[in-house]
Amino acid sequence: MTSAAVPSPSERFTGTERYVATADLKLAVNAALTLQRPLLIKGEPGTGKTMLAEEVAAALGRPLLQWHIKSTTKAHQGLYEYDAVSRLRDSQLGDEKVRDISNYIVKGTLWQAFEADEPVVMLIDEIDKADIEFPNDLLRELDRMEFHVYETRQTVQAKHRPLIIITSNNEKDLPDAFLRRCFFHYISFPERSTMQEIVAVHYPSIKEDVLRAALDTFFALREAPGLKKKPSTSEFLDWLRLLLNEAVSAKDISSTTGDLPLMAGALLKNEQDITLLQRLAAMTRVGQRR
Repeated sequence: MTSAAVPSPSERFTGTERYVATADLKLAVNAALTLQRPLLIKGEPGTGKTMLAEEVAAALGRPLLQWHIKSTTKAHQGLYEYDAVSRLRDSQLGDEKVRDISNYIVKGTLWQAFEADEPVVMLIDEIDKADIEFPNDLLRELDRMEFHVYETRQTVQAKHRPLIIITSNNEKDLPDAFLRRCFFHYISFPERSTMQEIVAVHYPSIKEDVLRAALDTFFALREAPGLKKKPSTSEFLDWLRLLLNEAVSAKDISSTTGDLPLMAGALLKNEQDITLLQRLAAMTRVGQRR
């Protein structure tokens, strides 16, 4: 098994210029480094969970390996896959390499992380998309940092323990046995002051009045009752980009003549929410006339 040395100060995450990390998020990353446990990150879609792994890798000077999970993904694919079809085809063609089964073992992302010559950051992205048994099928490998390749009868052990960052959108509950092995952190939706810091990273020259009007509109939209999907941080940044590209003034942002914000398609992503906001606006106009 790999050593359990506490990371040196140079191996601690203190944030980056491109990513606004709150104090509790930095603490969570460093706790995972110290405990040498996977860091499980939850939060609304668009709050920067995936980007966190990229920025942690950059800040620590470590390579980043990414395993993006789909509904059809199986745990063994992260370890390795045996390409029996190619071996059968090669045997029919008389290829000599069929004698060595290792030629048909395809290394997965976890194997690549284990055999890396330096510590890496490994992202397991959107683990809740997979089958409920997926997390349990990785318990031993994440605990012991090793796994067995049955076809070649070899045991793969991690040269260095990777920092594993696992993201979840809370689409389904994860097993308790898996949760016990992780350090958990929930990324809360940014407060207004934090959102201003995020905007400053992406659009440092934005006018104060434009930003103020955009923030007022955005947070009012998020507070609208009954929204099926509240707009996220990434959608707000996309919307700001459109506003800046069209040179929309603060006055035009604040005094929208219609029922919806300007270029609402960047913020609202389904017809139910659009209809809801139009109805709320109509009810407000009726109430004001009385």
